[in-house]
Amino acid sequence: MPQIILGPQQHAPDIDGSVRGKAYAFLEKLAQDDTRPGLHMEPIGGSLDSRVRTGRVDQFWRAVLFKVQGQADAAMYVYLGVWPHDDAIAFAQQARLQVNPVNGIAELLLADGPAIGRGGSPSAPATAPAPDVPSDPLLVQLGHTASTLVEDLGLDPALVELAMEVRDPDEITVLAEAAAGWQGVALVDLVAGRSIEQVRESLGIDDAEPATSDDDATLAKALTHPASRMEFAFVEDDAALRRAIEDADFEAWRVFLHPEQRKYVERSWNGPFRLSGGAGTGKTVVLLHRARRLAREHPEARILLTTFNKTLAEAMQRDLRVLDPALAIAERLGEPGVLVRGVDAVARAVRQACSRTVPAAVTTVLGSRTSEVGQVTGRNAWRDAIATAGAGLAAELRSAAFFEAEYVTVVLPNRVTTYEEYAKVRRQGRGVSLDRQARSEVWKVVTAYRLEAGIRGSLDFSEAAAVSAEAVLASGDHPFDHVLVDEGQDLGPARWQLLRALVEEKPDDLFIAEDSHQRIYGHKVVLGRYGVRIVGRSQRLRLNYRTTAQNLRYAVSMLTGTEFVDLEDQAEDPSQYRSARTGPPPSLLQTGSPTAELDTAVAVVRTWLDEGVTPETIGLLVRSENAGERLVRALDERGIDSRFVSDKSLPAGKPVVMTMHRAKGMEFSRVLITGADAGSVPAAYALRDLPEAEREDALLKERSLLYVAATRARDELVVVWSGEPSELLPIIPEGA
Repeated sequence: MPQIILGPQQHAPDIDGSVRGKAYAFLEKLAQDDTRPGLHMEPIGGSLDSRVRTGRVDQFWRAVLFKVQGQADAAMYVYLGVWPHDDAIAFAQQARLQVNPVNGIAELLLADGPAIGRGGSPSAPATAPAPDVPSDPLLVQLGHTASTLVEDLGLDPALVELAMEVRDPDEITVLAEAAAGWQGVALVDLVAGRSIEQVRESLGIDDAEPATSDDDATLAKALTHPASRMEFAFVEDDAALRRAIEDADFEAWRVFLHPEQRKYVERSWNGPFRLSGGAGTGKTVVLLHRARRLAREHPEARILLTTFNKTLAEAMQRDLRVLDPALAIAERLGEPGVLVRGVDAVARAVRQACSRTVPAAVTTVLGSRTSEVGQVTGRNAWRDAIATAGAGLAAELRSAAFFEAEYVTVVLPNRVTTYEEYAKVRRQGRGVSLDRQARSEVWKVVTAYRLEAGIRGSLDFSEAAAVSAEAVLASGDHPFDHVLVDEGQDLGPARWQLLRALVEEKPDDLFIAEDSHQRIYGHKVVLGRYGVRIVGRSQRLRLNYRTTAQNLRYAVSMLTGTEFVDLEDQAEDPSQYRSARTGPPPSLLQTGSPTAELDTAVAVVRTWLDEGVTPETIGLLVRSENAGERLVRALDERGIDSRFVSDKSLPAGKPVVMTMHRAKGMEFSRVLITGADAGSVPAAYALRDLPEAEREDALLKERSLLYVAATRARDELVVVWSGEPSELLPIIPEGA
């Protein structure tokens, strides 16, 4: 049967739903039998490429395709879209499908320009540099020449001619948007300082042999190249074909994969693997594709796709269904398919499935107490325990935040159940030192905390994860064959011990995605201390696909001057992150009063709506729920209907107001951050009563929270505040 391949669609005109339906029907028939006379598959006279065809969608619309003869009698049809009849003929005459002679990548070329991609033909850069831009072109400064870029990398000569004149990084981003997929990415990588060899490796062309032919067999092979598949998507079945054609947002359906990402989807590792990367680098996309691959290759495999909380898990399950509606989604532990749950929901399911071993697990983790674990310990439990048993504590230790951190990072993961054990345990990574007397006073509070929880039959979430880990180990059964983890930086020690227990130690057991710059919950963790041994199996993604270069640059500047370490206790450098998209610089708006701030926020939202921005793609981010409710009221009073979202699904047809924490994992076309003033960020309650040794980490999380909020913006970012700006907020110099 013929193979349908969806090629670059950006040259085709927008079509309405009825025409998309007809296009699907045409391609469905083509996929079944390309000899049907009703398809009118006709070669085009005067064309540059003898493989180009048009086919009849209806009396007015015609599809443009390339026919590439595959093995035996099977043919590949590369679909480029539908045009009115005469326009289809004109486009077909100037289009050519070829194999890049240097690297073996399949490319679409047009007669009037170089190989071009999403944005059309590149335009010439400015002839004179701005006053603050270096006089030498960027690529020249980096030691590149036009000949090496063309001959060693395979970039289009016309594109290289333009790129070699560029002095401003933002102009390179403009060229990258206009250039074909892999060529645009290569330009961004080169300007970021990567060598030609590194670019070739990241694109999967490090071992490429020059193409000596453009025959069908060579072209068919080229279409399967990882870099080609950035622009050419193989359709696997009729359901996928219908989604691709009838969904107006083709890119959203395809879930873009860079060759470097595809490598992490398809490779196998001899143990746990860690993939790090900044916001928008596609870590979650890799997880979704990897879960799908594992499930399709091993239909009986039990696969867990998990993350920090329920909201993010629900979003991943929705995206997984979009990616492949036919994928087997498990509903319970032990079922074949992909189970998508937040890690705390997994812990609860484990205790239900391993009820026989739970009582012993409770004793192992918490000592002698009731095995009743049906309730969740209240949020004020540490405060109450300090009031009950903390009279002998030094003033700097009378903090619920200190006890929560000590309990989660020292007591629970080491299964400490007595004072004698606590007096001897190592307290790695804790900033506050404790002598023997201090440990004695701390343990009195821990005992009071556990005693009250035992009376109530409750567990906190970390205790629940620790008990579940012990219950799994005691049962002797691992309920999963593969565990894939998103947002790993926000998981604490007990949750990592649970995840390690869920799957046997073997190849491809754990696959972890994380970004230390987005740690807004929990505490610093080193995986090796909790049985997850990476041992060199880690890589980092650096290319941002979501955020514009201007917004990314501003967001990264929020992290300047601070030190972040990853889950292997290695320093992370955000300066290497880069974007292949461009847009306006962030707008920073200072106002004189809270009322003026709300007026400004409303004016920004109204401007976006008047410009035709889809309402639900506008994200309004605040530091607290109270601030969110005030903003919703202000919008309502001024005639703009919005909704504050906490744990509900996003509303249709309304701008979305949510806290910065809730926005984790989301993205919006436009983002407005309000309340970025000195009194709100960092939040006073996040630092209140903390020992001095722990304030630095709390401030780091507040900085990360602001970074998370800023990187939710795809296209435009506005930050507004009243009074003095937050100390964590970079201020762009006037004229910059």
